Amino acid sequence: MRICVVGSGYVGLVTGACLADFGMDVVCVDQDEAKIAQLQAGRIPIYEPGLSTLVAKNEEAGRLSFTTELGPALEAAAAVFIAVGTPPREDGSSDLRYVREVAQAIGGRLNSYKAIVTKSTVPVGTGRMIEKIIGHGRTFSVVSNPEFLREGSAIEDFMRPDRLVIGSRDQRATDIMLEIYSPLRARGVPIVVTDVETAEMIKYASNSFLATRISFINEVAELCERTGADVQVVARGMGLDKRIGPLFLRPGPGFGGSCFPKDTRAMVSMARDAGARARIVEATLDVNRRVQERMLTKIESVLGAPRGRTVAMLGLSFKPDTDDIRESPALFVLDKLLSGGAAVRAYDPAAMDNARRIRPEAVYCDDPYEAAEGADLLAILTEWNQFRALEFDRLRTLLREPSIVDLRNLYEPERVAAAGFRYASLGRTDASPDGPRHVLAAAPAAVGSEAS
Repeated sequence: MRICVVGSGYVGLVTGACLADFGMDVVCVDQDEAKIAQLQAGRIPIYEPGLSTLVAKNEEAGRLSFTTELGPALEAAAAVFIAVGTPPREDGSSDLRYVREVAQAIGGRLNSYKAIVTKSTVPVGTGRMIEKIIGHGRTFSVVSNPEFLREGSAIEDFMRPDRLVIGSRDQRATDIMLEIYSPLRARGVPIVVTDVETAEMIKYASNSFLATRISFINEVAELCERTGADVQVVARGMGLDKRIGPLFLRPGPGFGGSCFPKDTRAMVSMARDAGARARIVEATLDVNRRVQERMLTKIESVLGAPRGRTVAMLGLSFKPDTDDIRESPALFVLDKLLSGGAAVRAYDPAAMDNARRIRPEAVYCDDPYEAAEGADLLAILTEWNQFRALEFDRLRTLLREPSIVDLRNLYEPERVAAAGFRYASLGRTDASPDGPRHVLAAAPAAVGSEAS
């Protein structure tokens, strides 16, 4: 089957490469000539583990190609996937200008029956909008097929998803989708076939709920610090309940990236437009803002006033295994430290080029140890695996002061304290014989060993 994927960003490129690996003949279309030239030359413009290998494999097999010309790709396709950006407006609503442009282009070139598939995250009612733009007299059907890809594990998520959602009003389009995803059906992946509007809502409801879990455990972490409880144990005790489960119950500096912030704000906007309130989602966003502010307070509780101090920051991306810094909590902390007069020495395995373009004031280093050299404090912002095995003896000789703020709880307080560091993490207590002292653990002789 021939497929046209319009948009060669994160979602479009992963979708196109994976569908080609299913045996489909896929053409990815994008109006960005520089991006298409990169892809045609074998260079992947985004960081995603395994993606370059998958693209190269399917290009070599002749199943995947890239072009700026929509017409030929569209006319030859049985299904057209719309995977363009839907950036947020100032009021939180989704900007659908690119979706409209694609729908208009499709309407002008529709030569036979096609399934028009929205892969972009779009608000409820977008399918109806696309139908009106293309025109009801044409032979086509709009399908909602939301993506549930996690950056850093997108290929695995596409190839082995928890579920597949197909929103359609036409059995012919549904049959096309079931044929496209036949490899997943053969593996027994659960498939939810529903109407277009319900499929569109499933995406927003899912992401809003996951974001709510993150904000919830971050509030619990703050409460644990104030009461002497241990959030790690609390989360495990919660997660063992089958009704709750363990995922998305890890405290941190808040959610970021291209999905959760945008989709939660869009959920609030959709509710407002419908004459309702998404009060829980509103609270989730409010908590996330306050959590990021609290991370800066936690750093300052160990560092003191930032002005004139130097901070080593490990992690700039919003999560590991991606170079995405969009709405990254680490960028929020970086901005606040710089505006507060601190010098920042930063390291991230993948995201430094992206950060350097928009925050040139920071010093970007080749590894964690170069970042630590001469710094008054080391702060861990992203849970890259290489940050889980830092050499404490080496860090202690490089840092001006032996202080670590671990905003991802990668280490046990007792271990870091035994290595001679003052240490702060989230929602945990130390192992002091005098009882819980909140989150600061320090070597017995260290100055300022009392927790704040």
